[in-house]
This record gives sequence, structure tokens and C-alpha cells, in this order.
Amino acid sequence: FDKKTLMVIYDFMTAGYIDSVHYPISTGKEGNVFYVTDEDGEPFALKIYRTSTSTFKRVAKYIEGDPRFKGITGNRWKMIYAWTNKEYRNLQRYKENGIRVPEPIEFDKNCLLMEYIGDENGPAPQLRNSVMKRPNMVYKEVVSFIVDGYRKAHLVHGDLSEYNILMFKDKPVLIDCGQALTADHFNAKEFLMRDISNVNRFFKCRDVDIIDNDELLQRCLKGENDE
Repeated sequence: FDKKTLMVIYDFMTAGYIDSVHYPISTGKEGNVFYVTDEDGEPFALKIYRTSTSTFKRVAKYIEGDPRFKGITGNRWKMIYAWTNKEYRNLQRYKENGIRVPEPIEFDKNCLLMEYIGDENGPAPQLRNSVMKRPNMVYKEVVSFIVDGYRKAHLVHGDLSEYNILMFKDKPVLIDCGQALTADHFNAKEFLMRDISNVNRFFKCRDVDIIDNDELLQRCLKGENDE
């Protein structure tokens, strides 16, 4: 951890959010997630975003087109901090609209504290590594992430796949929501169609009776027409 990150962790500790940082539970393109606990031993997940130039270049296209973050361009640190803020707010919007995501707890600079999805045996596995007892039901729930995400939360995940869904207690949980775009983003429909295609590709390989890509897209857009 660099000095700025260590200071954020220290602030989380002095504020009583966490007591111990234990070990990494996942690694991703933008950052790593650590298993942490508070003073009562309750587990949480602490996501720490990398502040490298390569991360900055990847996230810039998602920040610059988001109307919620107008004016944040060019500065690498500001962009990474905006990305942290963005995932926190996206998780809030999903949660408020009934979509199963980790509950966001707090954020500061490049650190996001959220609900830990897992049990005493370890973190929940990704969908791609899970044996689904009821794949058709899981598919319906993942489809609801897409449709309700667009129509109710007005968000498009933008990177939805078997890598960004966890399976916990036989139910899917949507994760890695930092790149999620608002429905009025100029690239929203392009990313929406990509999410639909990725999900259908995965479940079709599991012999699930999928809904046609175009029909799913129309289910999402129907909300716009109703309004």
C-alpha cells in the first residue's frame, strides 16, 4: 500500500469501521479486494483501487461520459477517486432498487468498504466456478439484474459476465459495479447489448432456455417508452 492508501485505512480504523486487514480475497483489473474485520470480528470487504496510469486510462472513458462526474478529466488521482465514488453510488442505486449487490458501507479516496459476500469457509465463488442447482432460476435472476437495473436503477453494468457475478446461498450477487453507466450515457445501449450477449452466451452453454437478445433488449427499453 502507498502512503495515501495507508492513511485511508488508518482513518477507517480510527472511525471504528475496521480493526484488522487480513488477506486479499480477489484481484481485478482495477484493484484488489481484502478480507477485513471490525473490532467484533464481523467481516467486511475492502476494495482498494490501483492508482497506476494504466488503471487511469481504463476508467477514464467510463467517468468522462457520466453526467454525474462532469468536469473530472485529466488528473489521474481525481479520476481514480471519482471511480471509487462511482462504484459506491452505483452500489447504492442498485441496492435501493432491489438488485442484489454488496451493501456499500463507506469510501474515501481509492478505498471502498462494503459487505462481505461469503461465509467462514471463504468468499462466495464466481458464477463461472459454481455448480448451479437451479440454473433456470439463476438465469431469471441475472436477467432481472439487467432489466431492473436499466428500468429501475437506470444503470447499465457494462461489464456483466460470469466473472462479475458471485453465487452465495444458491443466489447470484452482482459485483464490480464501478464501470456501470447511467441509462442516458451515450454508450449505454451498446454496453447493454454486450451485457445481454455475455449472459446469454454463458447460460446457453449450460443448456438454459434463454431469451432472445433482441427481446431482452426490448424488455429493457420498454421502460423508456412507458415513461
